[in-house]
Amino acid sequence: MRRLFIPALAVVPMVLAAAPAGAAPTHRPREVRAVAETPSLFDDEAGGDADADDPAIWVHPTDRAGSLVVATAKNGGLRVYDLRARERQRIATPPAPGPGHESGRFNNVDLVSGFRLAGRATDLAVVTDRGRDQLRFYRIDPGTRLLTDVTAADVPFAFSADQAEVDQQRTAYGLGTFTDVDGAAYAVVSRRSTPEVGLFRLVARGDTVSYRRVDRLTLPSTFTLPNGARWSPCTDPGDGPQVEGTVVDPATGVVHLAQEKVGLWRTRLVGGRFAGGLTPVERVREYGVPAAFDAEEDDCVTDYAADPGFGGRIAQDVEGLTLHRTGRFTGTLVVSSQGDDTFYTYDRRTDRPTGRFAVVDGRVDGAQECDGAAVTATPLPGFPGGLLVVHDGHNTPETTGADGEARPDTDFKFVDAGFLRALG
Repeated sequence: MRRLFIPALAVVPMVLAAAPAGAAPTHRPREVRAVAETPSLFDDEAGGDADADDPAIWVHPTDRAGSLVVATAKNGGLRVYDLRARERQRIATPPAPGPGHESGRFNNVDLVSGFRLAGRATDLAVVTDRGRDQLRFYRIDPGTRLLTDVTAADVPFAFSADQAEVDQQRTAYGLGTFTDVDGAAYAVVSRRSTPEVGLFRLVARGDTVSYRRVDRLTLPSTFTLPNGARWSPCTDPGDGPQVEGTVVDPATGVVHLAQEKVGLWRTRLVGGRFAGGLTPVERVREYGVPAAFDAEEDDCVTDYAADPGFGGRIAQDVEGLTLHRTGRFTGTLVVSSQGDDTFYTYDRRTDRPTGRFAVVDGRVDGAQECDGAAVTATPLPGFPGGLLVVHDGHNTPETTGADGEARPDTDFKFVDAGFLRALG
């Protein structure tokens, strides 16, 4: 394994340039409405600590009506839905390896098509297990439309040196998969609470799947503003500005990374390695704004009155990324702007901003505080323009528990993706 050194990152603090700056957008986002929503997931004891986060869309190779949405529910494991947003399968996380250790916690999911496993092409759901600092793999059976765990028993830790480091939970977090022209499959995986990103090659071992790390990069943590001042985004004490949203363009190897409190970046994969340095695409709105961690609030407090005006449009946090591919090189990058419950879109080839939209109340309620998103341009039953699935971090109407308090309720919204063609 070799460490990637990017010349643009060699000196810190760094100037994040060549990105649009300005205040919050004044134009209203385009309003779109969901066609369906999945059942509520409740992040409490009665709900099995299930917390919706990130979806992926599997298009059935011969029967589009049999397509599935595979989604993470953190401690609640995986959920598998049909195109009517009905639950078909649930998969539990692995138990803790021993007393006092963390059990599995599934954070992000992506798909690999045509992976050679036991001598035949297999579609896989790949999951980051942030509780155990591992990647896990599930074979998708086109006949039964069920997922089966094919993770090798001895998969290594993704980032940690030992179990004690795993228990600190600086572990596998965001995820984007990629298959090279030679058929080799990779996963781009971010590390929680750090600006580190690893590249892992997937490896077949008989009828199971493992991986090995082949490269890594570290995004900047400190920046020089245009006025010469130094700035670092506020995080919990001891943490760095992490990445979660990750997507790889299968036609070009371009990787987009969402550094939550900094902005959107672009790099590339070439020959199974990160290459070409990092290019900023857009800053978050709060870029350069002074902020400090408040122990009593247990959160960062931002001094918006001291905003120097160097920010972009995305409201912290910049989160889920997904590609709406309408041709070999055409389409739209969709980016979740979690802080203002909207999504920004960019031209797939040039990163030129093309629009903004929000999923609002309609047949079902809209989406707020979105983490993960996934899209396909393939027409599917009920979704003639393709399917966009987005996480809803605040599902309504609220459900109350026996104590009369509102239960933490999340789910996924299914939206016809046809409107995205007009934005590309």
